[in-house]
Amino acid sequence: MKKWVLISAGAVIVIIGILLVIGISKIGPIIKSAVNTYGPGITKTDLRLDDVDVSFFSGEVNLKGFLLGNPKGFTSPDVMKVRSIYVSVDEKSLMKNPIVIDKIEIDRPEITYEKASGTDNFMAIMENVKKSVGMGEASKEAPASKEKPKEGEKGRNLVIKDFVLKGGKVNLVAAFLGGKSVGAALPDIHLTNIGGKEGVSPAKFSEAVLAALYEKITSSAVMASLNNELKKLGLQNLEEATAGAKKQMETVGRGAAEEAGKLLDKTKRLLGK
Repeated sequence: MKKWVLISAGAVIVIIGILLVIGISKIGPIIKSAVNTYGPGITKTDLRLDDVDVSFFSGEVNLKGFLLGNPKGFTSPDVMKVRSIYVSVDEKSLMKNPIVIDKIEIDRPEITYEKASGTDNFMAIMENVKKSVGMGEASKEAPASKEKPKEGEKGRNLVIKDFVLKGGKVNLVAAFLGGKSVGAALPDIHLTNIGGKEGVSPAKFSEAVLAALYEKITSSAVMASLNNELKKLGLQNLEEATAGAKKQMETVGRGAAEEAGKLLDKTKRLLGK
């Protein structure tokens, strides 16, 4: 009898292990499909993820070849490129709501900050994301599906315990640079407990990250570095390149940072932080 109980218990453990491996192995295609299908609906831009590597035993995921495209009206092909993004998932939460992500780490992203028509590409994307959040669910932007969502599948939220963006670089692109660009190091970003206990939608998570990123891009430290690079190009005074360009640049450094701060505060309140 005891032997039969032990055999049964062992079989149950093996079955659970197989189910966990099968479940984790499906994370990669699910993530890739979700990003490529629903991402463009949130940002209203090109958004692509090339591949996803999954570790069956640790729940660690490596996203490869992430690209966020530029909105309409801007000349650069993309806003951000990242070779790889490390994600650690709490696999126990995959069948629950919210899904818990222990850590997201973005290493050495290449960011293009483009000024055009009195605005910039990040403001344009953030406006798109705000509209997506306002509509409730980004899935409304995704292709219609005949298959009805399963119970509990609709409205799956995310809790991100730790978000890190480090080693980034910002490249400034503007008409007055005549096709050239200048670059500056981006201060690291560290956000914790995004979503609290209830979690947030992917669109709201995107809004929080973009707001934090924009605050760093338009910070006085980054703007000072970009202005130093402009001086190296012989543009000691930006009005030498185009009338009023210096004032426009200074306005970006002050006004855009203030706008980003307001958006970040609003997003923090939205996330209950």
